[in-house]
Amino acid sequence: MTMLSRVAERLFWMARYLERAEDTARLTSAYAHLIMDIPVGDDPGWQTLVNIMDADEVFEANHRVHNEHNVLRFLIANGDNPASIRFAVKAARENVRTTRDQLPEEAWEQVNELYLYSEEMAEKSVGRRNRYAFLEEIITRCQMINGMILTTISRDHAYRFIKLGHLLERSDMTSRVIDVGTGSILTREAPDTAIDPLLWGYLLQALSAMGAYRRTIGPQLEAATVVDFLFTEERFPRSLQFCLRGIHEELKPLHSSAETLALLDSTRRKVSRFQAQSLSLEQIHLFIDEFQLALNQVSNTITATWFQPESS
Repeated sequence: MTMLSRVAERLFWMARYLERAEDTARLTSAYAHLIMDIPVGDDPGWQTLVNIMDADEVFEANHRVHNEHNVLRFLIANGDNPASIRFAVKAARENVRTTRDQLPEEAWEQVNELYLYSEEMAEKSVGRRNRYAFLEEIITRCQMINGMILTTISRDHAYRFIKLGHLLERSDMTSRVIDVGTGSILTREAPDTAIDPLLWGYLLQALSAMGAYRRTIGPQLEAATVVDFLFTEERFPRSLQFCLRGIHEELKPLHSSAETLALLDSTRRKVSRFQAQSLSLEQIHLFIDEFQLALNQVSNTITATWFQPESS
């Protein structure tokens, strides 16, 4: 099967933006609930959300203070911020609009409805009154769209590029949450045995991992165990190891995939050897930095291999 490179690229980015919208909604909802549960002065602060998205420069160009309203408006309703829900939904819609013939008929209708909902409600949902209902609706609609697409589309190249975008974005978000979340918790001046489990619980909830963690590990929330689970648990769909295996499976059938597979397999081997217990916080941070650089390399190689414009 052949596919135009521009079509493959748009499907890839459609999937990335849908995953980004859902993951940002999950992260924002979990963190906002966490802040409400922790005594003032013990919480990590609203800037943590901006740090996770690596969006400090863009934020500071728009706002001076990292307070609740500014941070949540930035991540929910800012139409110019690539890390915001509103931006991601709009970008996903544009990519679906130009690839409608490659997707189930319902895809355009559902994504367009998601876009209209986001445009109407995002600004109104920065405040607490509508916030959680909006975030839950974004999560539910993204899940519905992804489920509909991935359970009805043929297992061809269109499916593979959608899955690649979906898994790369998920890997990136998971690593960001682990990196900043771990740093915020482990560098607190006064660790508290009553509060720290809430923070580790937030980290799992932000990645929809609490139920899976408890079934696999148990109720005890300990730093090394939580981080190892999110890195290496092969049966959990949001772990780094699970996502990397899925990327490998979708790359193999593609022509000219040798270079991308080599980069990916090197990263998979490193992740499989990861053990949080034997590493310092600085070493974990360095490991995640290297992981994210490797993900960027994989993404750039995918772009160079399959998304370059066709020669005339």
